[in-house]
Amino acid sequence: MRIKRWFRSLEPRVLAELDRPWLAWAKPWLDRHDLFAFNRRPLAMGVALGLFCGLIPGPLQVAATIVACSVLRANVVAGVVATFYTNPITIIPLYIAAFHIGERLLPGSYTLPPFGDATIGSAEWISAMYAWVQSLGWPIVVGLPVMALGFAVTGYWLVNFLWLRPVVARLKRMRLRRSATSL
Repeated sequence: MRIKRWFRSLEPRVLAELDRPWLAWAKPWLDRHDLFAFNRRPLAMGVALGLFCGLIPGPLQVAATIVACSVLRANVVAGVVATFYTNPITIIPLYIAAFHIGERLLPGSYTLPPFGDATIGSAEWISAMYAWVQSLGWPIVVGLPVMALGFAVTGYWLVNFLWLRPVVARLKRMRLRRSATSL
């Protein structure tokens, strides 16, 4: 219950940020209620879209999430925050998992190429990562959307479950009280 109240207290503050002069050009586009609503459906959709777009390669994750959230009327804040599960530390294990998913779905035999010896965060690491991703081939092309869809569906249902859990518990308590008073 406290989390719901906290989320709902964020909504007026986020909407107030839209009144800034540098956002005036985007106000008609961003001034839809669901884009910054901290209710169950927009929040769940935002998390799902953020988890899906989080596996988009490169710096397009946040931009794709904002566009997808605005088209599908989902919470932009939740979507953008959900994209941050991918970072320089987690991207390699996620891409390896996506490669193995694609490998299982595609006919034939594929081997995972080794990653270079570059230090994380250096310029050599970025070029080594780019070369490694290119060498992954079709398994990564197939595995990334499948894994992203799995993350999105799981995130959507998890937010719905966590949001509705107190409601279902309260409904059960009310039924128990009603049955106890009718005896």
